[in-house]
Amino acid sequence: MSADPRRWWALLVLATAQFMVIMDTSIIAVALPDMQDALGFSPESLQWVFNAYAVAFGGLLLLGGRLSDLWGARRVFTIGWAILIAGSVLAAVARNAGTEVAGRAVQGVGAALIAPAAMTLLMVLFAGQPKELPKALAIYGAAAPAGGTAGVFLGGVITEWLSWPWVFVIYVPIGLLTLAMVPAVLPAVPGRRGGLDVIGAISVTGGLALAVYAIVQAPERGWGSAGTLLQLAGALVLLAGFVVVQRLAGNPLMPLRVWRTPNLAGANLAMTLLGAAWIPMWYFLNLYVQQVLGFGAFASGAALVPMTAFMMILMVGVTGRLINRYGTKPLIVSGLAVLALGLGMLATVDQDGTFLVDVLPGSLVSAVGMSLVFIPATMAAIGGVKPEQGGLASGIVNTTYQVGSALGLAAMTAIATSQGADRIGDLPALTDGFSAAFIGAAVVALGGAILATFTLRTPKPAPVEQPERTVKV
Repeated sequence: MSADPRRWWALLVLATAQFMVIMDTSIIAVALPDMQDALGFSPESLQWVFNAYAVAFGGLLLLGGRLSDLWGARRVFTIGWAILIAGSVLAAVARNAGTEVAGRAVQGVGAALIAPAAMTLLMVLFAGQPKELPKALAIYGAAAPAGGTAGVFLGGVITEWLSWPWVFVIYVPIGLLTLAMVPAVLPAVPGRRGGLDVIGAISVTGGLALAVYAIVQAPERGWGSAGTLLQLAGALVLLAGFVVVQRLAGNPLMPLRVWRTPNLAGANLAMTLLGAAWIPMWYFLNLYVQQVLGFGAFASGAALVPMTAFMMILMVGVTGRLINRYGTKPLIVSGLAVLALGLGMLATVDQDGTFLVDVLPGSLVSAVGMSLVFIPATMAAIGGVKPEQGGLASGIVNTTYQVGSALGLAAMTAIATSQGADRIGDLPALTDGFSAAFIGAAVVALGGAILATFTLRTPKPAPVEQPERTVKV
């Protein structure tokens, strides 16, 4: 197969899309307190600025992958960007909390179309180029931590020198430029005939959203209240219904046989718990820096840059070498354990603390843990599937990470609120609440390390062919 001469320019567009999708989860971090003041979010509901995006993104990724197959990857990539731009405009002009959450959900829908379509386009562009494909995947993969790093810093700069709506406005010109480049550099991938599992998409997304909402509301209503129990039961029914639909549907979003792939289940469990530990750490560390240490928006963004930059450097320059030497399982297990250690260090934050003592050491240790887990778990999840199932496996692992992020943040917010994180201005109570969230996230990460030890397999090395011996007569 001859190489597409546009492939490296196309990779730039696809990597930029990955960069922007991930940046959309981090750029809001520093702006959260300003958004809370301007739009009237309660401490409990503020997390929906993140969760609305994460639930829509994670819940619809499988549907996005299926639409990419049916309609063609370039068309779905284009539609996704148009939706992301529309959501960004809605989030920027919001004047109340409900509109803001709706805008973030629309952004998540767009991202759920962009991400699987981009991966499909990348595989098409570099098909038949075995020497170039690993480099292309490394560049595309590095765009994720780069987006996380840029989002934290840009969010601080924009919030300090402009205002919080501009963290969404920035997506409009970049999105329009991307759309203008699509016809010139991205190949037109034809769609395929087949059905669309609408019922499966509705059930999985509805189940995830209802579960997150129930956990968010539980501290106020009570975990044993009728409302909480009914919502959790409804979420379980919807998610169980999704599994049944996948078994019966002619064209399921997620054929259940893919779970027979070695390490797919274990790697996705690790990714779920990674998201459930990492995102609460990032969320509450930002709130601690601003609400307890008193950092302004720009200073808060700058305070989180060492952690994210260090993580990106490790992912790009070190993790790949460690995978080649040790394999994926040891890195996943040790990385989750290191993340638990970093969270344990952050749990010792003090109301009279400082950045150098209370924030920097624990955040850097946590970054080491994240860098050891994310890429190895992704590789373990997709490494054993058939080539035609690579997009599906990639969609599943992205989904589990986003689902873990949303559920983990909801659970840790409930824990933090119960310990005083909702008492704005009461520094001892805020510190106790944030510390409780860090402890909860550390327990999740440590549990992930233990489970990964027993659920992941170490691939057997391929047998080495021995040269034939010639016998002299």
